[in-house]
Amino acid sequence: MAHRGFASDNNAGTHPEILQAILAANEGHTLGYGDDPYTHRAIETFKRHFGEDADVYFVFNGTAANVLGLRAVTESYHAVICTATAHIHVDECGAPERLAGVKLLTCETPDGKLTVTHVQQHMHGFGDEHHIQPKVISVTQSTELGTLYTVEEIRALADYAHAHDMMLHMDGARICNAAVALGLPLRAFTRDAGVDVLSFGGTKNGLLGGEAVVLFPPRARNDAFKFIRKQGMQLASKMRFIGAQFEALLCGDLWQRNAANANAMAHRLAERVRDVVEIAYPVQANAVFAVLPKRHIPALRARSFFYEWASADDERAVVRWMCSWDTTAEDVDDFAAAVREVVGRR
Repeated sequence: MAHRGFASDNNAGTHPEILQAILAANEGHTLGYGDDPYTHRAIETFKRHFGEDADVYFVFNGTAANVLGLRAVTESYHAVICTATAHIHVDECGAPERLAGVKLLTCETPDGKLTVTHVQQHMHGFGDEHHIQPKVISVTQSTELGTLYTVEEIRALADYAHAHDMMLHMDGARICNAAVALGLPLRAFTRDAGVDVLSFGGTKNGLLGGEAVVLFPPRARNDAFKFIRKQGMQLASKMRFIGAQFEALLCGDLWQRNAANANAMAHRLAERVRDVVEIAYPVQANAVFAVLPKRHIPALRARSFFYEWASADDERAVVRWMCSWDTTAEDVDDFAAAVREVVGRR
């Protein structure tokens, strides 16, 4: 039996319906660089979700979606305000600074979520040529700690940003998981809540590979983005294979089915281990963060590899268990039994 673990939803394979869409797009020749019917249909599918005037650009990976999306709405003297746990700060190897040319201003938060109060600590120096100029607030939905912003929380940040001639960017690497958890259409907590720039993730939700940058007018319109994408080395020559994946994901309910399974399995896992380990953050999407005695981590990793996220104290660590579109109840129950067995040892 193929192994399915809990290290990352990036580790899951490609959904069969996505593979079929890729195979269907593999027939014959078509124009390259996105001037093909598959990409055109995928873009129209995005527009049905987000509005006819949304600008949609496909890229290879999430780092590119975040970095190029930020580059589209900033200058080199601008700053982006984000949490200290944000992917753009922790996991992009300095790409926003190097390639978008922006400074990241971070905020410590208890749950991975920004509030206006957090942002306000960086709101100074406007018009002062000696000071970096805050231009973008960046949030992640669902967050790097598995938590969710409500529509009202997003709207509060967007209203604050817009009142200060700033923009709101959303890293939506797990946006489908967030939508299913909130029980909302994709547009409800993005464009309609005031988001200006969206990085839309597909790889973590069943795609072979593909993400999108979605720019919402009027604030984020950038007619030069096609040049930004080309300079950023993200213009796919055979873009039809990215477009075909997104059309298959979003034209029906596959995006919801995949995310719903991942979310449900995370809740199942949390419930089955809650009485033997501490759950560090609310389980709201497809991530479970647990506090484990450090001495038990090697034995559990031997059953299924996972990441140690942070040190809780000298004796304990916060670990992350991710569920995926293909995680099964049997996978969860077997791993939960291992947790109970190992942690129950003296």
